Amino acid sequence: MDIVMPKMGESVNEGTIIKWHKKVGDPVKQDEIIFEISTDKVDTEIPSPAEGVLKEIKYKEGDTVEVGTVVAIIDGNGGIETADKVESNKEEKSSDKKPVEEVESSVESKVSEPANDSSEVVNIEMPKMGESVMEGTIIKWFKKVGDKVSKDETIFEISTDKVDTEIPSPVDGTFAEILIGEQETVSVGTLVAKIATGKSAEVVIKKDNTIESKPEVKQPVSMHDNFHSDETVEKTKGEGAGFFSPLVLNIAQKENISFEELRNLQGSGLQGRVTKKDVLAYLQNRKTQKSPTQKVEEGKKENISAAPAPSFIPSDVRTVSTSAGIERIPMDNIRQKIMDHMVASRDTSVHVAEMIEVDMTRVHNFIQEKKAEVLQRDGVKLTYMAFIAQACVKAIKTYPLINSTIDGNTILQKSFVNLGIAVAIEPNGLIVPNIKGAEELNLIGLGKAINDLAYRSRNKKLTPDDISGGTFSITNYGVFGTVFGTPIINQPEVAILGVGAVIKKPVVINIAGSDAIAIRYVMGLTLSHDHRLIDGMLGGLFLKYLKESLENFDPESI
Repeated sequence: MDIVMPKMGESVNEGTIIKWHKKVGDPVKQDEIIFEISTDKVDTEIPSPAEGVLKEIKYKEGDTVEVGTVVAIIDGNGGIETADKVESNKEEKSSDKKPVEEVESSVESKVSEPANDSSEVVNIEMPKMGESVMEGTIIKWFKKVGDKVSKDETIFEISTDKVDTEIPSPVDGTFAEILIGEQETVSVGTLVAKIATGKSAEVVIKKDNTIESKPEVKQPVSMHDNFHSDETVEKTKGEGAGFFSPLVLNIAQKENISFEELRNLQGSGLQGRVTKKDVLAYLQNRKTQKSPTQKVEEGKKENISAAPAPSFIPSDVRTVSTSAGIERIPMDNIRQKIMDHMVASRDTSVHVAEMIEVDMTRVHNFIQEKKAEVLQRDGVKLTYMAFIAQACVKAIKTYPLINSTIDGNTILQKSFVNLGIAVAIEPNGLIVPNIKGAEELNLIGLGKAINDLAYRSRNKKLTPDDISGGTFSITNYGVFGTVFGTPIINQPEVAILGVGAVIKKPVVINIAGSDAIAIRYVMGLTLSHDHRLIDGMLGGLFLKYLKESLENFDPESI
């Protein structure tokens, strides 16, 4: 079996091998770590897709190779063959060819499986959807085993603390294997499915998506070793179906859960596998009461069924409490992730907020006068956000420390501006995609970029690049009529700008040296900043610069 350099994100085209955990001739088990890679997005350990012996290592540690390149070969026969064994296998393969035609008459569906250079298996992994995102939850599979799939066709949907998005297929082929079930949460880089390309071999697939065992046809281990008949699943269900994801193993190691304990857990995942939720539920039970296995045994004695493992409940499903007047609504995945991210930001940054009022009358009048012309000429709907974004970029260039991150005791000041724009997602989500290289765009370019990000955010069209690498963020709660707010900093940035609603207010202005009261369009801006790096003076100067830029907007500048 070929081991290829995995793809760790849409924009990642190569990876560097940091370390080999096995050497040629070593036996390897399925899902055992065999090597470690580094890309510009993530460093991660790569597990073996099958059991066997490491037959060949094609690239040494420190080599950088393109995604999809074969870096090693695993002998799936479980050992190095002798000459007699090779000859015997050749005879077996030769004798296997005749019954194929007989088997084909009962085939219900077929999957192309690679067996020579004209075909291959493409591994589909959990993508990295942001710098701080380390895991994702599979919400839905759009394909089942045996289905044909076209390149760029959506195959599954995931949810992280940053984004819910649909993941396209990188190749044309046939869906060969699903390794992670719906509502399972796994770490970034985990193998979740396989797509077979080419036409050199076939395996028989039943309609229930399990692979039928036929003595006449030798099946490659990698295509069906994680699929079992109903009888097999029933036998192994209490043992986690013999598969534990890297995320589950990592939790078990940190919490001192023995392998025997894992095997005795009742898995709620695909084919009875133990998921992260099962392990966390077990830990909770272990702290407060007896283990699930003990409860099951006692339940049998008392003719009481053990409680099932916790399962995912969509956000639109509501469970009414037995207490009158109280409705219990389980959090959906994205709300839980947002909650965790906000708590982490609160506990990381020392939040300080400063507020200033800006007279937006000049900008307001320009929008009213020119919006139809700009829409017809440039295809951009002018809003206040484009002007605010442009003012932010100018202010960041003047006060670049606000465009930094903190790495221990080191300040990482960025010369580029990746401007994050918070977008509300129905029913109750929030995502912050970035305008990359915002310092290179004019007012119209920023307006186009803002509209594009909003559209793709609400239609699940964002890429991992869109939501990673931000340097400064803007959140516009004013679109809902809110006048003032104190936003939470988007980690690992050190500041975020909150934009309030533009409202008409009576203000004192100076006309020909005399004070007068006039009705003006006024907006409140709030800067939340990390006091570990940004002091009140710098925050105040930044806001003052924004105020002057917006109030003195020059229509000729666009």
